[in-house]
Amino acid sequence: MKRILFVCLGNICRSPAAEGIAQTLIERRGWSERVAVDSAGTSNYQIGKPADPLMQRAAQARGYQLLSRSKQLTDRMIRENDLVVAMDRENYREIHLISRQESGNVRLLSEFLDNSWPRDVPDPYRGPEQGFEFVLDMLESALPAILDSIPDLELSE
Repeated sequence: MKRILFVCLGNICRSPAAEGIAQTLIERRGWSERVAVDSAGTSNYQIGKPADPLMQRAAQARGYQLLSRSKQLTDRMIRENDLVVAMDRENYREIHLISRQESGNVRLLSEFLDNSWPRDVPDPYRGPEQGFEFVLDMLESALPAILDSIPDLELSE
């Protein structure tokens, strides 16, 4: 089983949305037995809370369910996942600080997008509703490439 972890600051907007979209794509591809996804935050501000209501509403309108609860990233989580995807450069740096060993499995989400997208997935928290839509657009563009990048999974769609 391959494991992917999505990471943002509070684990209530960007990373749970990435997890929910990825889970939907995994199910559509018939990969549920081969790929597991999760999400976490580098901070402890929101532990135990569900995804932000505005993000939940925007994701639900596109057919995604955001069921996870916020949790704080640990070194163990980094080591146990085949791929750790940071939503922005600040969280990318935090992941490397939390990791107690070389963590070559950490990538920025924007590495899976073309240059027309920003380098960082903007944090929509407390922002206008359009910010949540933009984040979902970025995630929907990047997630197929993220899944396609996992070795040994291109066997069937």
